[in-house]
Amino acid sequence: MFNDTELAHTTIEDARTIITTYTGKPLRIMEVCGTHTHEIFRLGIRQLLPPKITLISGPGCPVCVTPVSYIDQALWLGLEQRAIICTFGDLIRVPGTTMSLGDARKEGLELRLVYSPLDAIQIAKENPTREVVFLSIGFETTVPGECLAVQEAKAEGLANFSLLLANKTMPEAYLALKNSADAFLFPGHVCAITGTQDCRALTKLGISGVVAGFTAQELMTALAAILILSRQDKPFFMNCYPRVVADCGNVAAQKLIQSILAPCDSEWRGLGVIPKSGLKLREEFQDFDAQRRFHIPHLESHANAACRCGDVLQGKCLPKDCKVFGKACTPTHPIGACMVSSEGTCAAYYQYGGM
Repeated sequence: MFNDTELAHTTIEDARTIITTYTGKPLRIMEVCGTHTHEIFRLGIRQLLPPKITLISGPGCPVCVTPVSYIDQALWLGLEQRAIICTFGDLIRVPGTTMSLGDARKEGLELRLVYSPLDAIQIAKENPTREVVFLSIGFETTVPGECLAVQEAKAEGLANFSLLLANKTMPEAYLALKNSADAFLFPGHVCAITGTQDCRALTKLGISGVVAGFTAQELMTALAAILILSRQDKPFFMNCYPRVVADCGNVAAQKLIQSILAPCDSEWRGLGVIPKSGLKLREEFQDFDAQRRFHIPHLESHANAACRCGDVLQGKCLPKDCKVFGKACTPTHPIGACMVSSEGTCAAYYQYGGM
């Protein structure tokens, strides 16, 4: 009906027709990105899907995949080492083993909400006798900002600034989730940095998906493309966000990341340790690694046993299948990270009534 070029630029009316009249095989489509999850709910796209199409919300929210152990390490740095902790907003309310960063303010934790890692650099300059630690989480999208902060700290000889790193990269997560979905909606903002090569290469490993934007037309087009391309008996890839995502990605950002960070194994909430899915500072920048600077000890960490965030992130259950969802666990009183984050699946289901 449509070739690849036509699919990538189809109208929203054509996309709606493709989706609502679909009669093919059952498909499980994972929208990896938390923003995709919220926009699909907000735009009412789920209501258009025929019964054979199941949308699964995956681990594309950086706050949600950050493990409890990371929160505990940040608490240790702030309470035991008296470091000033700098972080983005959502992370403040994520529960650790015994408390959240927000709760720890009552215990004397000095917590600063920042909008950029460069804000933390400024705080370090203003407090030369204090250690300042920036909580570095997020995917390829936010990593260049952290690299710029390290670059500036090194250039200025800033001796009281460091990162507690828990950044993640997406390709290895797709491999870990290979059997969770028939196709992926790849996050457009990540691909804007990385380009399409990694996602395109996944077809050789049996993984299908399309890069999706965030408007109604872009999301509908991406879903329609999956339904059409799934008729093939082979893995497929398409870039349905060409106005932002180039095949080569942001080359300058890639070079910056590669010059300062290197791949490492990383723990994901619910998914465990995924090899080569994290980032660590290269040897010449190790002075800015909080793990190394403070010799953080092993901490016994565990999540609330009632929380099923790990299962939600893998598509093993819906938020409504969790016994505490909407009851003990709400956005006002979150038990798990998926309810805390503005991009979290549980928060989306709660806000939009996906009960």
